[in-house]
Amino acid sequence: MKPLIRRHVPSRSEPPKVAPDGFYSSVADRSGVTDLRYLPDADDVTEFDATVTETADDYVILDGTHFYPGGGGQPADRGTLVWDGGEATIVDVRKNHGDVRHYVAAVEDPLPDPGTTVTGRIDAERRGRLTRLHTAQHVLSRVALDEFEAATVGNGLTLDGGWIEFDGATIDVSTLERLTNAVIERDPEVHKAERPRSAVEAAVPDGRAQIDAIPAHVDPMRVVEIDDFDVCPCGGTHVDRLGEVGTVRITDRSRADGVERIEFDVA
Repeated sequence: MKPLIRRHVPSRSEPPKVAPDGFYSSVADRSGVTDLRYLPDADDVTEFDATVTETADDYVILDGTHFYPGGGGQPADRGTLVWDGGEATIVDVRKNHGDVRHYVAAVEDPLPDPGTTVTGRIDAERRGRLTRLHTAQHVLSRVALDEFEAATVGNGLTLDGGWIEFDGATIDVSTLERLTNAVIERDPEVHKAERPRSAVEAAVPDGRAQIDAIPAHVDPMRVVEIDDFDVCPCGGTHVDRLGEVGTVRITDRSRADGVERIEFDVA
């Protein structure tokens, strides 16, 4: 089993976590494929160096990145790329087959040529808030499944908060909020690692994740495991301990066509 590396997502008052010199020197050349360096458990790094592999009018592709390209309901990161003689604001990040495109705001100076070393700086405050919301969603979904047999069928995040859609039950939101915060107050560790697909399928209970929707070639899977409370395949960013999430508040609820929707925030 691959050992887990414990790290801390910086708070708003802390400097960004910087990848150490030489950290990527042993990474094999994967021409045409962007290495997702935040996986499986380096999602606390918000500043890093990389090499440009392709430049277009409105985006840059790197050999490796810590920018999260969006997915699983979590929006993509924002930030900047800096190189000798230039800087660009990253306004969106998206996967395109094996590459990750870092879309830039309009710039007067040319974007860096392939082979140029750049420094990526992720908006740490934005990343931290989305990270806390995403982990809170995992806890809410597991409590709803355990207590109300409510399967999560949809979820999403914005900087204003998150939402989850449940199928199969009516949820007592006050109980859901209370039990969710009780789990968070215990402050269990959050493990992020790759596991064989067969092991993930055996560990994840029905209704917790739509594993059948994940392409069969995805093996191993990156999973987020909250001690003995929850395990779920997920490629998003998460805290290292639940206490970092803060207090979860359910801010709204609605129901339509048998689907219960709750909205939530963290503070």
